[in-house]
Amino acid sequence: MFYIYEKSSTYIMGKMNTRTGEVRPDHRKAYKTMPAAQAALTRMSKRYRADLLESVNDPQFRYAIAEAAYFHKTIEKQRTRTNMMSNEQFSESVNTPGYLSPASESYWSM
Repeated sequence: MFYIYEKSSTYIMGKMNTRTGEVRPDHRKAYKTMPAAQAALTRMSKRYRADLLESVNDPQFRYAIAEAAYFHKTIEKQRTRTNMMSNEQFSESVNTPGYLSPASESYWSM
């Protein structure tokens, strides 16, 4: 499995919206092979250039591709959060969805 992630924040990026060309973080999006991830990144870049005609924020430069295990082990950033029930500090991945984080109300109401 391979991820396309934003280099600065290490958010895993989802699919590109074909109408707007916008790419949003989505922790569930993974590609089976490296060529599939590279093709998706190329499509993002082509759509971006077609709309804006500038290369300052081009996805080819903002995003990178990594194998899932390597990404989680060495690249992915952690953030410090506070447990909602016990007020203890803990560390979690930036890609942890809200409903799986003890720092959110939705985690405790399930």
